Amino acid sequence: MSFLRLSFCSAFALSSLGLAFHRVHLVSALLCLESMMLSMYIALSTWPIENQTPSSSLTPILMLAFSACEAGTGLAMLVASTRTHGSDQLQNLNLLQC
Repeated sequence: MSFLRLSFCSAFALSSLGLAFHRVHLVSALLCLESMMLSMYIALSTWPIENQTPSSSLTPILMLAFSACEAGTGLAMLVASTRTHGSDQLQNLNLLQC
């Protein structure tokens, strides 16, 4: 395994561990999701260079567009939850409470 692939895999693993263990605020969860998407984008962008293929695929560009939509939706949810609940803590967002 090359150093480049190891760094992308470790970045993805660290951001998924951050999402699993540090879910106190919605902002931290969104940052972990964004770092996961960024590490996947960079890994997919360097894949043709690593394999010496002459053409690049459209997959990284589509994934970058989807991650921008995900970030916009997450920030809209952050603003809406802060306005309704007063904070961005995830434990306050229990939908099963009346």
